[in-house]
Amino acid sequence: MPYVPKPRRSIWMHGLQSEEPTPEQRAAQARELSQKLGVEVELPPIPRLEDLQLRPPRIRVPDKFASFCFTDTYERALHTKGDRLKEIRGIFENPPDVVAHPSTEDELEAVLEWCLANRYAVIPYGGGSSVVDGVTPPEGWDGIVTIDMDQFDRVLEVDKTSRAARIQAGVYGPHLEDQLRPHGLTLRHYPQSFTMSTLGGWIATRSGGHYATNHTHIDEFVESARMLTPKGWWEARRLPGGGAGPDPNRLVIGSEGILGIITEAWMRVQARPRFRATAGVLFDSWEAGYEATRRIVQAKLWPANLRLLDPLLAHEAAGLDGRHALLIIGFESGEVPQDWLIHQAVAIARDAGGKIDDDEIVISGSGEPTGRTGAVGAWREAFIPRSGAMPPGIGLITGTFETAITWDRWPAFDAALRETALRAMKEICGGGTVNCRFTHVYPDGPAPYYSFTGLYRPGLTHADWMALKTAVSDAIIANGGTITHHHAVGRMHRPWYDRERPEPFAIALRAAKQALDPDGVLNPGVLIDA
Repeated sequence: MPYVPKPRRSIWMHGLQSEEPTPEQRAAQARELSQKLGVEVELPPIPRLEDLQLRPPRIRVPDKFASFCFTDTYERALHTKGDRLKEIRGIFENPPDVVAHPSTEDELEAVLEWCLANRYAVIPYGGGSSVVDGVTPPEGWDGIVTIDMDQFDRVLEVDKTSRAARIQAGVYGPHLEDQLRPHGLTLRHYPQSFTMSTLGGWIATRSGGHYATNHTHIDEFVESARMLTPKGWWEARRLPGGGAGPDPNRLVIGSEGILGIITEAWMRVQARPRFRATAGVLFDSWEAGYEATRRIVQAKLWPANLRLLDPLLAHEAAGLDGRHALLIIGFESGEVPQDWLIHQAVAIARDAGGKIDDDEIVISGSGEPTGRTGAVGAWREAFIPRSGAMPPGIGLITGTFETAITWDRWPAFDAALRETALRAMKEICGGGTVNCRFTHVYPDGPAPYYSFTGLYRPGLTHADWMALKTAVSDAIIANGGTITHHHAVGRMHRPWYDRERPEPFAIALRAAKQALDPDGVLNPGVLIDA
């Protein structure tokens, strides 16, 4: 099967090159941001492709790979994913030397064998949406090959009886759903990066998806994964469950490309939702909102959506007054009406101080979507990434950190993280804001997701941004949270992951790495040192 070029993705933003903002749109964005911040925001020029600064490729591509391995500036810049503040100025310090786009497992095997024979670092690449340097080329290697799996983009088989589908790992979220839709099925896994990430990436990073309770991670959807390792093919039997020792799939899920390259997986799918119900409940305080959330999730009604926005985020993203927290409750099913469930959840929320009129509870039994109006609809529009976003280094220094913690430690944990983030921004940026939402919740604790925003000052560098990230990451570990709930470890979270995991587990993971990848070429520096 020959290589088929895909629509060009943007080097500067998530999305396609064709979706990049025009100069007029960027000027309008800068004016809007200047008005919001009260200072003049200047747009850095977007470098021309021909002006980008990349070292020459250090690898010569064998003739037999020439049809699907590339060393041009566009491919190498697109797959660098390094210091974005430098890259927006056209400086790409450590690009891959070659970007391979194999179309078949035979081609993938041949490329991996070539890399192993020459000891080139290998970076498995899905959509490149990592925010933790998960696909950033490592330092200290004489040759780096990124293997982009975008040619592996088909649903190969559908088992409607078992409700499962065999799906190639390089398929992007929208194209995956387009292929399942004619069968009346859906994977129903929607991370915020849905439009710009792939099934293989979701599996490799233990992506958190659509469901805020119950089936929150991609783990619950994997029936059997297939992965190419330097020692051969890894594929477990396709089963609904099992008790025969540790589950082989569990070492694939979350492996972040250090053990092999995922090519496909049998995934549990489901009927497309026909019955839906949505409610947006207001609370006079953040504390009342998270108490209601705890009560609902511990009732085990398993809403598909149970996302809590603090007053600041509810104001910025849902149009509320800045004094109320917003709890978004949603249920859905392909088979069963959701009326009873939504009314039970709303009753629990009201018991905890929530406010919602009966006519604001939206219920549908005909497949029509709910949650498209009012504050809930405004939040949905703000949550889903749109094309035309500005590149980094414009007006603001922003970032996120996310974690999980048990309910008993949550109030003190939240206070400590907010205090740490605000203090760090005052020191580095002169001030800023922090907001929080629950992306996922469990009977034993929430998964809070914080966003911080400070004024960008000329002269700030990636090191300053990392100082912010370091301060909040230290606070997360010191206060008993996890360094990541669903963003993965990558290279950015390694120092804190090293502190979080038990040392015997680290020994076992290093042994697995040594057994499967003895030369340590697969995604070096991620999770462990070879």
